Amino acid sequence: MKSLAFSAVLAALTVTQATAQTCGGSFQNFVSGLATEARELGYDRQTVNRFLDGVAHDPKVIKADRAQGVFQMPFVDFAKRLISQYRIDHGARNRTTYAQTFARIQRDYGIPPGVLLAFWAFETDYGAFQGDYNTLNALVTLAHDCRRPELFRPQVFAALELYTRGDFDPDTTTGAWAGEIGMVQMLPGDIIENGVDGDGDGHVTLKTSAPDALMSGADLLSHMGWAPNQPWLQEITLPADFNWSETGIETKRPISDWARMGAKPRSGQWQASTGNASIIIPQGRFGPAFIAYPNFAVYFEWNQSFVYVATAAYFATRLEGAPIFNAGNPEPGLNGDQMKDLQRKLSALGYDMGDIDGILGAKSRIAIQDVQRRLGMPADAWPTEALLNRL
Repeated sequence: MKSLAFSAVLAALTVTQATAQTCGGSFQNFVSGLATEARELGYDRQTVNRFLDGVAHDPKVIKADRAQGVFQMPFVDFAKRLISQYRIDHGARNRTTYAQTFARIQRDYGIPPGVLLAFWAFETDYGAFQGDYNTLNALVTLAHDCRRPELFRPQVFAALELYTRGDFDPDTTTGAWAGEIGMVQMLPGDIIENGVDGDGDGHVTLKTSAPDALMSGADLLSHMGWAPNQPWLQEITLPADFNWSETGIETKRPISDWARMGAKPRSGQWQASTGNASIIIPQGRFGPAFIAYPNFAVYFEWNQSFVYVATAAYFATRLEGAPIFNAGNPEPGLNGDQMKDLQRKLSALGYDMGDIDGILGAKSRIAIQDVQRRLGMPADAWPTEALLNRL
């Protein structure tokens, strides 16, 4: 068998993509096409056949992909759901248990323990629940599906590369419905590019080795752009007459400007005195407020859901000693059907809404804030019945 660097696989995929099937059609024909493409990439027929033998379409994967309703929850509710006393207590225990690993991560990558602990907690409850989907079935099913084939098709070949190295079993390797593997849930391509042998046994085993998983997660964050030894999120207070149209991750100003506009740390001092940052108010002007330092943007490379990112970043600060956030008294938001109605109205006005999914994502926030500004409403990007009625 021929072992290829995954970067070479990606380069070869780019060359062959024009002639390769992309998605849809007969599942068996699709698998046959994958086998042909794998051989064109340099893998021998016997290896490819063993790897793909028995692969099956998994309808449960498609169902999970279409039903991510948890991301419709507002930030305060989502945070209360994900941040439990169990996760706080076990975070402290794991920080002690793996103190040497975290010290190495801090030294080599400049990433505090809380950041990795938060991902570890949210993704798998510190390794307790890593998913029971057959990983190869999940990846091939999602590559065959036409919603995001460009994301999952390369991961099939990454899994093949891991198989040639003896680090992937098509029959027994399991994980999340979207093909992520291990304690911090990494896709096969990320394992190839960023996997680190943290325990020194010669293998990168993300399912059973916490040092491997934590070091690999740190390497991934570093390659995503994490600035060493720099903050990522800090809770702040804002004056009642703040210019709410300035909030949002798209607007970046020097921290000194935010301070002149009335922003203050809720506790302690500013964690950075220079550089640009954004102010985010996940549930509008009456809810919690945070200053998002440049490292906050790296979270979106891990997960693109705003509510997940804000919660993971906040939980990391909690694990580093920050107090519980002030929930405030946010205005009631919209339910899923109302949010879809709002998205349709905004789309009719010419805004790029992407999917009408009822989720308050980045495109929805931008559009809401802009239309609030045009209507003379406080432009805090929080969808309310008052806004829906105005439209």
